[in-house]
Amino acid sequence: MAIGAASAAHAAQFYTTHVRDAVTQATAKQVGTLPANQLMSIDVVLPVRDQAGLDQFVADVGNPASAQYRQFVTPQQFTARFGPTQSDYNTVVQYLTKYGFSIVGGSLDSMDVQAVGPVSAVEKAFNVKMQTYQHPSENRTFFSPDREPTTALAIPLWHVSGLDNFSQPHPLYVKKSDYAAAQGISPEQVVSHATTGSGPSASFLGSDMRAAYYGGTALTGSGENLGLFEYEGTNLSDLTLYFKNAKQTNNVPVSVISTDGTATTCSGSCTDIEQTLDMTQAIGMAPGLASLVMYVGSTDTAIISAMTTHSPLPTTIGCSWGWTPADPSTLDPYFEKMIAQGQTFFAASGDSSTWSSSNEAWPADDAYVISVGGTDLTTSSAAGPWKSETAWTDSGGGISPDKIAIPSWQQISGVINSSNKGSTKYRNGPDVSANANFTFYSCGNGTCTANEYGGTSFAAPMWAGFIALVNQQLVANGSARVGSFNATIYAQNESGGKTTSTYTTDFHDITSGKSGSYSAVAGYDLVTGWGSPKAGLITTLTQ
Repeated sequence: MAIGAASAAHAAQFYTTHVRDAVTQATAKQVGTLPANQLMSIDVVLPVRDQAGLDQFVADVGNPASAQYRQFVTPQQFTARFGPTQSDYNTVVQYLTKYGFSIVGGSLDSMDVQAVGPVSAVEKAFNVKMQTYQHPSENRTFFSPDREPTTALAIPLWHVSGLDNFSQPHPLYVKKSDYAAAQGISPEQVVSHATTGSGPSASFLGSDMRAAYYGGTALTGSGENLGLFEYEGTNLSDLTLYFKNAKQTNNVPVSVISTDGTATTCSGSCTDIEQTLDMTQAIGMAPGLASLVMYVGSTDTAIISAMTTHSPLPTTIGCSWGWTPADPSTLDPYFEKMIAQGQTFFAASGDSSTWSSSNEAWPADDAYVISVGGTDLTTSSAAGPWKSETAWTDSGGGISPDKIAIPSWQQISGVINSSNKGSTKYRNGPDVSANANFTFYSCGNGTCTANEYGGTSFAAPMWAGFIALVNQQLVANGSARVGSFNATIYAQNESGGKTTSTYTTDFHDITSGKSGSYSAVAGYDLVTGWGSPKAGLITTLTQ
């Protein structure tokens, strides 16, 4: 009899897929097998208990017209209402232990069980053979199960992370010299205008972005906790170096948490340019944060599950990494959980222009996240106000390569039109944008550069910091935090097929420039979304 119940009606069921097309379609040649005694770290995710109820709650909590608008739940309330039962969780732990795994992490509230065991245990527990293959497009091999996993359990499971390494996560920044070489031009030709920042060589600091997009002093993110989604650790000495060279002082407490045993420091082949720039952009926008926590892990589910349960809960989050999951619905239970808990998740839209099946920008095309594109910003002076902005030539965006259905808020009349050439069937991105040009001051691995790095990885943490300002004001007003605001801003920006006066107050509408197949146009577009923020957006989101 299957473990966990008297009836095995649902035995062996997984709600997600795990095997890549390269394996199932035999475009990747098998070259070997993983040694039976090689240790593997896996993360087994249980499904939510009431998917239909959760879907409805997520729709209502983000809908300004609903009585449940911003009526968020705590992680414990989420578990009680939508999470797996303690019995089911214990059953999974028992099952993995039976097959020789050591349980090393996870919790009922995080809906996952982290385990370590030999390849032989993986093969027996999930009825697969762990094989190695020649990657079809990269000069390396990867490991993967030869078939979809199944179990002897009588309860269904959502997903098992760690069964393959086909897609290696990459930070979404670009080096100017690399971009120039790819375009066949000199680095000096990449940025046509002199930068107007207050950093070394007139480069932009995080504080310059605050001056350009907020311009005030009253809100600093005080009392707010910001999280950063990271696949590698960091050396905080690089953050110290940035502030020293910028002649500024950082007053935000920073900590780095390993979600699954991954190193929290950066050494060897690791580079922490991404991790450091994420911090500098978030802190620059919100210099009074109560805390900034970097959540570091090796699998996406380990990282994000921790971000949905950690205390204090990060209520605004930046993710500047891109990767291609075996199944694009893998993180949806956690993205929905974040929305239910009032957490705002920003994902960089990528730096390789138009999205395509070969140019993935997941998770930015997921319907449950806020996708952040890139612009080219000019300010009036160093640490001065916004002057002008155009689309960044490499801003990621377009129509979901994963064929994710268009969300309700993009179906509002006028949002998708003949001018922006968006899809009325699939999710379009990005939603918003901010500066991503090669105009920043960046530090990493003990050195700093000016005007050398760009990318939407700068824009995502920038937006996370901006929403910390919004949340600070909401808390001061005695109101709930803003949460995921796509449904709110799309409805406020477009009415009756026309953009509204609220839109003009809240966003810089980027109407010039293009990236790949799409151009920036009036209103919403597939290069810059609705554009970059104005201080008026804080007022609108806190009313």
